[in-house]
Amino acid sequence: MTKAQHVRHLLLVPVLAALFVTGLGTAESATSSSTAGKILAPSVLPASDQVVGIAHPVIIQFPEAVRDRALAERGVEITPSQPTDGRFSWIDDRSVQWTPDQFWPANTRVTVAAAGTRSQFEVGDALVAVANRTTHQFTVSINDQVVRTMPTSLGKPGYETPVGTFPIIEQFRDMIMDSSTYGVPIDSPEGYRIYVEYATRITWGGIFVHAAPWSVDSQGFENVSHGCINLSTENARWFYQNAKIGDPVIVRG
Repeated sequence: MTKAQHVRHLLLVPVLAALFVTGLGTAESATSSSTAGKILAPSVLPASDQVVGIAHPVIIQFPEAVRDRALAERGVEITPSQPTDGRFSWIDDRSVQWTPDQFWPANTRVTVAAAGTRSQFEVGDALVAVANRTTHQFTVSINDQVVRTMPTSLGKPGYETPVGTFPIIEQFRDMIMDSSTYGVPIDSPEGYRIYVEYATRITWGGIFVHAAPWSVDSQGFENVSHGCINLSTENARWFYQNAKIGDPVIVRG
């Protein structure tokens, strides 16, 4: 069986009518079978016609909590134009994501169908950024060719940037960063409230790639940030303009 056949065999089981929702007790279930048997249309990301990076998962969010997760997974049809293995994981009791075991092949077309909802999106070129905590370099390749290497400063001791692979979540031309959003009061010794430009979020916990002109003298030499990946304004602008949602940022070192 090819990889593509394996994925389709795993995902094309027609069980949509059996997607039950939670919140029904035993007695209520006996009198509310019509509610329990409803097919509830979920939302799907990426959205139709969206172009995303090679690390973007498929995210299915149901309008109510799912009682039988295995059954729900078998009701999701994912059809990539190039063979891609992956697996499901649940974000919460309403949201499941399917993530490629490695990355999507570049320039793959993907069709997703789940309980009456359909999305057709495209995976673009393979842009991969690698931030090295030891060498203090931020290297970007596109389709396996290095296109830019930039000095960077990452998290200082006690605020180390986490190691791992992080798909880009969202981007902001500018924003206010506030340490109180992750529990550090602004008026504490490590507190801050500061305006930043070209901010690319890679974790919901507050790790960004962003312009940090105040740390340019440290970029390429030492880690002085509170966990974010600091670049010069010019380099942060370039990354902001060339990266897309779902491109992986890999932190090493």
